[in-house]
Amino acid sequence: MKRIATPSNTKAILAKHGFSMKKKFGQNFLIDQNVLSNIVERAEVGPTTGVIEIGPGIGALTEHLAHNAKKVVAFEIDTTLKPILADTLSHYDNVTIIWQDILEADLDTIYAREFEGCDHVSVVANLPYYITTPILTKLIESRLPFKNLAVMMQKEVAQRLSAKPSTKEYGSLSIAMQLYADVSIMLNVPKNVFIPQPNVDSAVVRLAMLPQPRVELADEAIFFAITRGAFVQRRKTIQNNFNALFQDKEYVVALLETCGVAPQTRAEALDLATFAKIANQVVADGKGEQIR
Repeated sequence: MKRIATPSNTKAILAKHGFSMKKKFGQNFLIDQNVLSNIVERAEVGPTTGVIEIGPGIGALTEHLAHNAKKVVAFEIDTTLKPILADTLSHYDNVTIIWQDILEADLDTIYAREFEGCDHVSVVANLPYYITTPILTKLIESRLPFKNLAVMMQKEVAQRLSAKPSTKEYGSLSIAMQLYADVSIMLNVPKNVFIPQPNVDSAVVRLAMLPQPRVELADEAIFFAITRGAFVQRRKTIQNNFNALFQDKEYVVALLETCGVAPQTRAEALDLATFAKIANQVVADGKGEQIR
């Protein structure tokens, strides 16, 4: 059986089915077997693993997952790929394709229905660049018991997800992801291993899910409102950004003093625990509803 992810095989499959890439779906197909093998290995996919994949394309990653996992459920929005995937994945009876936008899917129902008998479930995917953050947000907020997420994305976004305080990449997205997971870049992927070649390099990020959020929060919605508001204008101080958020300068002064945060501090200098302290204080002060 010929592997899909080589330049010649990928081109032959596309030509056979007369398939043209659709820019609106962010379609870039991997053509490097070593990259795919590394992703599956580092995602710890084994014979008792269930896997969710997003955007299987012509099945390059899917076949590697199917070869190693107990069950693979792949979400694909482009229905013109139906005949291709029926062809390329015909050797595997442990793959289910759901022809739906994952952002509109009922993940709770699908998880319960598809992964009976799996010891754990992971998400392994080459994410479309244009909707990386909404997909990750939906997966995280679903609170489904994923073991980990191993997902490829634009390298710049990967650096933001894994960034630490006091770095230029650190921001509200870093905090949101690290609240729920240990985040690390496990593989850098050059742009020349894709057809068509994207304009930027990629990276595979591993999110090892925590059994519970990293800090205790009185209200997660308020926490996220605080973190987003703190980074609205990165070059401004935390006091100035909070003044805009709360529209109450006196309260902001008192809030920062209570939480032990210097008014001239910038948001990028504050760690997750400090943001949690601020958010919990806002809830305790009864000021949460005005920023929710």
